[in-house]
Amino acid sequence: MSRVHPLRRKDKEIADEAQVRAILREAKHITIAMSLGDEPYLATLSHGYDEGKNCVYFHCAREGKKVEILRGNPRVWGQALLDDGYQQGSCDHLYRTAQFRGRVTFVEDQAEKEHALRVMIRHLDEDPEKIIAEQITPHSTGRILVGRIDIDHMSGKRADRVIVQL
Repeated sequence: MSRVHPLRRKDKEIADEAQVRAILREAKHITIAMSLGDEPYLATLSHGYDEGKNCVYFHCAREGKKVEILRGNPRVWGQALLDDGYQQGSCDHLYRTAQFRGRVTFVEDQAEKEHALRVMIRHLDEDPEKIIAEQITPHSTGRILVGRIDIDHMSGKRADRVIVQL
């Protein structure tokens, strides 16, 4: 496992793990970095964060570049971003991020696959129970691939106020 580099700007660090987890719960998508050989690749994914298992679920097609890379090298680095926007007239950008490192496993177990989809739908939809009842079927779950990122490291960073530097 690679060493985690310490955050240079300690004043921007989110040291409270509960706050980092809250960002993963609130963000509507994540971006994961992966590589195979010396070829890097990024993918932005809708997701669901399972706090009890400290993992992120995502779904995708059964084949493609992302799947090929993750089967060859399941280690990823990810980020969830809550963008509070550029602050006009101050040259500041406010944000909160959760960074995480983990390993991807593709879920084969039907019960876990259905659990993952429920987590994702509840994370994203305003009326999740209706969607869950209508769309989580053996037929629908058979067509997709569900990935689970087991997180082994998390950190957070924020710029939550305008800082005027003279």
